[in-house]
Amino acid sequence: MAPTPLIDEDWKTFVNDMRVRKGLVIDAPWISLILSGQKDWEMRSTGTAHRGWFGLIWKGMASVYGVARLTGAGDALSTEQMIGAFQHHRIPEEMIRSGTVSKWNTPWFLADVIRLPTPVRYKHPSGAVTWVTFDDKVSLSIKNQLSTLRAGLPERLPTSGSVDQNTQSQQSEVVWRRIGESVLTQGNIDHNHIYLRDFFDRFPRDAVGGSNKEQKAARDISVVWEGGPLVVTDLDGSKKFFRARGWIRAFFRHNAARPGDKVVVQEAMPYHYRLFLER
Repeated sequence: MAPTPLIDEDWKTFVNDMRVRKGLVIDAPWISLILSGQKDWEMRSTGTAHRGWFGLIWKGMASVYGVARLTGAGDALSTEQMIGAFQHHRIPEEMIRSGTVSKWNTPWFLADVIRLPTPVRYKHPSGAVTWVTFDDKVSLSIKNQLSTLRAGLPERLPTSGSVDQNTQSQQSEVVWRRIGESVLTQGNIDHNHIYLRDFFDRFPRDAVGGSNKEQKAARDISVVWEGGPLVVTDLDGSKKFFRARGWIRAFFRHNAARPGDKVVVQEAMPYHYRLFLER
């Protein structure tokens, strides 16, 4: 038997008591991983005194996509500690060892992530790169959306820094939209690449760079696939495939890929993709 949900009045009281006065700017692909329940540490260069509810701002979008509770911050982690905590922050080992993220080694602990049905727009102040203070109109818009979300949220009000299994299950339900497919050739398998040319225009334009690493795009995308780590890459606009290719060999091997198989590409939200093989 399903647990008895909170009565509407309890939920209204909870929402009315919630104060979302500020938001944290988070870049892709990390914000999409937080919103989908796969990431509960946000890595930063320093600690923070903030505790409690805050908005999840998608960098470059000038919109609040959800809310979460910040329950604390830890000490700066060593390289090995970062690698060992992959399940919390989702940063691939290759990125950690390369030094790309060496500055962002301090975990901020997140709990009770709630994705809003519709992103709330706000006016981004000049020079703001971390925290943004919301005006009353934005805070009220967030509260009004939360008040409609009782169905499917936790059967109990959050009281601690942890997320129970029921909550995480609800948050992890991401809708994946098929944007294209690529039929593999022997050349693809031999040289570890996947042609995206038939649907290349469906990727964000600012994630498309030139033909070499010196012409890297302004934004990266993230790619996930069953059996492998998160991949962060941009797109080669000349050859029309993923610039990072080392992971593709593992993807082909894991799926026993052969010529004629289809690589299906799905999108959950901008800059966040999933691949799988279809025969």
